[in-house]
Amino acid sequence: MNTTYSFKLYNSTSLLPSEWNLLAIDNIFLTREYLEVLENSCPVNMICHFIGIFEEDKLIGIVLTQFLFAEKLESFGERDQCLKTSVRNFALKNFASHVLFVGNNMLTGQNAFVFDKNAKESKAIKTLHKAINQLKKDLKASGKKVHITSIKDFTAEEIEPLQAEFKNNYTFSTQPNMIFTINENWKSEKDYIDALSKKYRDQYKRARKKSEGIQKQQLSLSDIRKYEDVIYDLYFHVAKNAPFNTFFLARNHFSFFKEIMKEDFLLYGYFLDEKLIGFNTLIRNGNVMDTYFLGYDESIQREKMLYLNMLYDMISYSIKKGFEEIVFARTALEIKSSVGAKPVKMYGLITHSNALINHNIARFFNYLEPKTEWQERNPFK
Repeated sequence: MNTTYSFKLYNSTSLLPSEWNLLAIDNIFLTREYLEVLENSCPVNMICHFIGIFEEDKLIGIVLTQFLFAEKLESFGERDQCLKTSVRNFALKNFASHVLFVGNNMLTGQNAFVFDKNAKESKAIKTLHKAINQLKKDLKASGKKVHITSIKDFTAEEIEPLQAEFKNNYTFSTQPNMIFTINENWKSEKDYIDALSKKYRDQYKRARKKSEGIQKQQLSLSDIRKYEDVIYDLYFHVAKNAPFNTFFLARNHFSFFKEIMKEDFLLYGYFLDEKLIGFNTLIRNGNVMDTYFLGYDESIQREKMLYLNMLYDMISYSIKKGFEEIVFARTALEIKSSVGAKPVKMYGLITHSNALINHNIARFFNYLEPKTEWQERNPFK
């Protein structure tokens, strides 16, 4: 029997079907709770929409989209103050200031959608395509024309059924996702250190020695509220100095996250002489540990090798708690590879509403996406 698939668009988590979380069972980033965090404390220049895909009356697919509009952004990243940056900023503001992401621009990995295992994938993706087109029409009707549509982050295997449906889209690949696989025989941080080659064991010892005097502590909801402004300033400092940025978090993001996600969201503060000088965040996603945003005081970071110490702390915690892998995401590829993370190539699809630009999208995209040169390390024996 040939059943029909349909879709519904939702602009609030309060309207999601009651069975939504049954499909999000393997991905915390598609649960109603996480989407509520996004909806209520998302970046100022982002609007989230949610799509339900149905077979008759049965919910068989859930999708997250994020509409980003650059007008409200003061900075696209301040590190490279040069002509290329100003040209890129002009291009972004005028040709790419309205971007519709199918997926989550704040994370790395396939956090765009989940289909029921019995759903017909090609049919579900075709319905998703119709839903995206409808969403673009709705946005346009409200005065927000979508310039760029991007469906992201997929492995080579995951992207294939999407390429078959979205034929006129350009397939792009950006920085890889850095994945740290935890050896099943490791039970403690010592097992990890023992597996390192001498050079990287020395790096570990040097970093740990440098961090003497720093107190690390997991912050409760009331702690996060107490330090919210400092946390935000530390985050903002790091975000602002990134080579490329499409959003900045809302000030209440971390406390709201903790309030809703409770023990699945961990925020660690790093203190020196009782002053908060850095923090990092982790999200438990089944047997995977996802790293999230972090921040630090740059002057102390260098001297105390704070960033490297944070990476070691995340590894240590994840081993101790029995996780199978850590998603270290993009950026700082070399230092992440020096602690043992491996790059996984990720792909996305992109299309532009202007036919001429779309025809030259490969060149346009390569101009917008800064290239990163880096050397992969292998720290293990």
